[in-house]
Amino acid sequence: MQLRHLLESVDIVNGPQDTDAEASEVSYVAGKCKANSLFVAIKGLQHDGHDYIPDAAARGARFIVHDREVNIPAGITSIRVNDSRKALGVLARNYFKHPSGSMVLVAVTGTSGKTTIAYLLEAILKTAKLNCGVLGTVNYRYADKIFSAPNTTPESFEMQKILREMADEGITHVIAEVSSHALALKRVDACDFDLAIFANLSPEHLDYHRNMEEYFQAKKRLFGEILPLSKKKNKYKMVINGDDEWGKRILREIELPSLSFGMGADNAVRGFINASSLSGIKAELVLDDERMFVESELIGNFNAYNIMAAATAAKALGVTSPAIKTGIANLNYVPGRLEKVDTPLGFNVFVDYAHKADALRQVLQALTDLKKNRVITVFGCGGNRDRAKRPLMGKEATDYSDLTIVTSDNPRLEDPLAIIAEIEAGIDQKKIRKMSRHESLNGNASHAYMIVPQRKKAIEIAINMAQKDDIVLIAGKGHEDYQIMGTEKTPFDDRVVAAEALKKRE
Repeated sequence: MQLRHLLESVDIVNGPQDTDAEASEVSYVAGKCKANSLFVAIKGLQHDGHDYIPDAAARGARFIVHDREVNIPAGITSIRVNDSRKALGVLARNYFKHPSGSMVLVAVTGTSGKTTIAYLLEAILKTAKLNCGVLGTVNYRYADKIFSAPNTTPESFEMQKILREMADEGITHVIAEVSSHALALKRVDACDFDLAIFANLSPEHLDYHRNMEEYFQAKKRLFGEILPLSKKKNKYKMVINGDDEWGKRILREIELPSLSFGMGADNAVRGFINASSLSGIKAELVLDDERMFVESELIGNFNAYNIMAAATAAKALGVTSPAIKTGIANLNYVPGRLEKVDTPLGFNVFVDYAHKADALRQVLQALTDLKKNRVITVFGCGGNRDRAKRPLMGKEATDYSDLTIVTSDNPRLEDPLAIIAEIEAGIDQKKIRKMSRHESLNGNASHAYMIVPQRKKAIEIAINMAQKDDIVLIAGKGHEDYQIMGTEKTPFDDRVVAAEALKKRE
């Protein structure tokens, strides 16, 4: 592609005189550069692409995009920009011929619920006979193709590449989970969104964002900076949880056409839970003065908010009420989100992705409200991630569970026992009894915990202790099918391990 077309709308400080020159491709990975390619030097979380410019040139890169003073090898065309990350998105958008401009693109952001909202909205759009693709935490999928998701939101180059592939396959509607990291790193700045959904905000990623305000500002970028640039002509641009305090701030601070949802009287779309059980939710939604009764197999009152978010977004996109209602009913489960592991043994086993304090509390509150006997929780915290949440998760787990088994998650480069000790620091030792792993949880004994560092063993102990009408929650990893110990990634799926333990008990 000619440079003049590639560089369109790129914020250039010093550019080439000859824009008729041809670049063979665009790359931000020096090791993938080929003859006549254009290399974009971006700063990552661990490495800085500017340090790899000589390598890119040695592999044949002819054009270098950079945003700081560097030595450019002889014979290489220098293109200085204000922000390499932003430039990468625009370059990719131009290279892949602006795919988001020809499709309906919906962003879903928030701390909890993004994946469930995406699955619900996908089910609704498919019921409406629309060709739908999804970019999310569990996977990237479209046209019966499924790809692993290295990140919740792809890097800007991959984002544009996948959107182009989707458009070429006839996909008309795409739902993208957009993380705070993606917003801070400008991965979606070059996307032309039709609609953005805000689910909620609670403490998370505070190892990356220094505090909640900074975390909120990252999320707010989607609504305050990116959405206003959209060339789409939708009646509504934002779907916001009007019961969430951070959502209320977005509604106050950003003047874009919006629909709020929630159970509060001030919301444009209101929800009322009529029944909630381990079989699912029955609820009533009021949209534009129309009453819609919906049934879902998703469990927990928190999922009522996810249902409202998806229904409100679908309404904003012009989907009919019958399609919304049927789509919600058609979704049986979301991978790793209170996903049930079948057993004939008279108790329930669920696997959930809850890996932060607020999410764990919401799940446990829901299960506690629905329990007939006891709740047994297995959970741990990931290594080399936000340490501040560890004692908070210890507190939430033991406050709501009859027995909590503290174990390992993905320890990565940290000592599993050191992670567990930080979790244990949040447990009220005066109220919660510490048990030996060899003790049994008899009768209605409650508020106890034990330490079992080996996750497989922890799951087996929980299932072997379970009695009739108990609920076993295995939290933290959800859909993940691996465990990271050190730098080694080994196969490990909570659902598979639980099923094997249950089979041994039968």
